[in-house]
Amino acid sequence: MDENLKNFLDTHSTPMYVFDASVLKKRVSYLKEMLPSNVSLCYAIKANNFIVKELDEVIDRFEVCSPGELSVCRKLNISGKKIIFSGVYKTPSVVEELMAEDYPMGIYSIESMVQYKLLVEMASKYNRSITVMPRLTSGNQFGMTKDEVKTIIAEVKEMPNVTIEGIQFFSGTQKNSLKKLKRELTKLDEFIQLLKEELDYVPKELEFGPGFPVTYFKDEEFDEDEFLKGFSEIIDEMNFKSKITLELGRSIAASCGTYYTSVVDMKSNKGQNYAIVDGGMNHLVYFGQSMAMKHPMCDVLPERDEEGAVDWNICGSLCTANDILVKQLPIKDLQLSDVIRFEKTGAYCMIEGISLFLSRDLPSVYIKNEDGIYKSVRDSLPTHPINTPNY
Repeated sequence: MDENLKNFLDTHSTPMYVFDASVLKKRVSYLKEMLPSNVSLCYAIKANNFIVKELDEVIDRFEVCSPGELSVCRKLNISGKKIIFSGVYKTPSVVEELMAEDYPMGIYSIESMVQYKLLVEMASKYNRSITVMPRLTSGNQFGMTKDEVKTIIAEVKEMPNVTIEGIQFFSGTQKNSLKKLKRELTKLDEFIQLLKEELDYVPKELEFGPGFPVTYFKDEEFDEDEFLKGFSEIIDEMNFKSKITLELGRSIAASCGTYYTSVVDMKSNKGQNYAIVDGGMNHLVYFGQSMAMKHPMCDVLPERDEEGAVDWNICGSLCTANDILVKQLPIKDLQLSDVIRFEKTGAYCMIEGISLFLSRDLPSVYIKNEDGIYKSVRDSLPTHPINTPNY
């Protein structure tokens, strides 16, 4: 453990998240280097809204899916022109408020004919020019049918204050099959050709959510270089040669995050060793994790060799048998106050956890700047006020 980290852990309380700005920016650079030149990146801030400011200079666009996420971006002074306002429910009062104040939204996605009518109505009411992007469904609750997208394109041609930037499509996450991605992009390529033939419309842009996979567990094998080379070849083979924006969240954010939690109790029951930590499953969510059946990438601090190690079940502070973070983790000479470090916690962990269960405090959050200095971006927050009835 380097001296900088040791000093930080000695002077700051766990549980906490640390997001490394240097790792984050290197990740974005890597993706850009591996992808074709006509590809830009959009960051879905639902993966982690604490790293938005660090991404502002290196990301082409931010996706927000709620009024709350939009408020985060506005408070951080993110330009509205860099934002696409997505989401299956766009609160009408919020849309009207944005139009009334003439907020410079980059793009509004269109998820349904209801959203389409709302956006057109508000743009007309306040005499605003807006840019939109219809979302094509992949067969679930998101987006619209091909016929609905074609209807919108045909109608918008006659509207002076509405411009269609292109088509949006997203179908899932953790997709490691190039064959599936090729099928999706081939169908999109064909649909774009159909739009040209039937409506004389060529999108300026295709925004595509590829759902690039992230490896979270020690037994997983994935050659990302080869995967991205294969994906780039699929892009290069498309007939559509204009701008392609990849909407990514997990793939951008996961690697920059580390979660630290301390051992607060130790016991042995019926031949099993248990270490209780001050965090838990309310803070730590890995895609594909269930009852610690897989080993996440974690270790113990201070570091020690493994000779003479004993297996420990690492459990959180929640009063539920489900709160197991790691099973049978080999640790030599485990002590109270030792810190368990979990890697690849930059995406969703702090968002998807069952944060209000048992009214435990939310962890503090830090950004590790590129100069190695740790910056506090959220103090530990109590949740009991939210769970207290208002009589």
